[in-house]
Amino acid sequence: MMTLSHLHVLWSYRDLVIRLAWSDFKLRYKSSALGFFWSLLEPLLMLIVLYMVFSNLMRIQVEHYQLFLLLGIITWNFLERGTSMSIGGIIGKPSLVQKVYFPRDILVISTCFTALMMTALEIVVFVIFMVVFRVVPGVAVAYLPILFVFEFITVLGLSMALAALNVYFRDVQFIWRLILQIGFFATPVIYPISIFPPNLQKFIMLNPMACLISMMRDCTLYQMAPASAELAYVVVSALALLFIGYLIFGRLEPKFAEAI
Repeated sequence: MMTLSHLHVLWSYRDLVIRLAWSDFKLRYKSSALGFFWSLLEPLLMLIVLYMVFSNLMRIQVEHYQLFLLLGIITWNFLERGTSMSIGGIIGKPSLVQKVYFPRDILVISTCFTALMMTALEIVVFVIFMVVFRVVPGVAVAYLPILFVFEFITVLGLSMALAALNVYFRDVQFIWRLILQIGFFATPVIYPISIFPPNLQKFIMLNPMACLISMMRDCTLYQMAPASAELAYVVVSALALLFIGYLIFGRLEPKFAEAI
């Protein structure tokens, strides 16, 4: 469970979290000719393919659709990358888990920070595209980093639960991969929520990622501040997922070394 005393312990290990995150970040592109540029090419290649396909199929014209699509891809990639990398965060480091004592959640936290670093590179590309397309954000863009903080909390909560469960049930990683594939198309990443009737929109917006992506686009591209009700829903959902994730992690952590 996440308590004040545990937060104090985690803070004392902050240097380890940073080192692990940076080590994983560099290791991901080790011996790669393009290195860190793969973090930039992946979303750009996906943008090109999806834009060519869906720009002609979209029934509703979307203003700044290139940027609309790119921001959706970046936001979804953060969730997909963070959880997919973290799900093996415990079983992928058996020597650390079995031989060295430290809070095991550090392994998951550091992996989520690695995903955040990769997302930061993608955001740089997004800013460049905004300049190219001459899109000037308004003051509402100040909400963007706040929304990313709550996406990070969402990713961390999910990652805690998934990493812990995957130690005991290795099928979790395959099930989660399938959920992500379905979730990509069930979430308004490539299309605006407005293509659906109002009743269905309300159902889709129960997905916190749908709210996050919609609010990020509104505050960045369309100079619209998030609605207070939607923002509150995202905050509560993120904190609830973090609480549940830590609850599961705390229950399963004592026997990690044996299970691995």
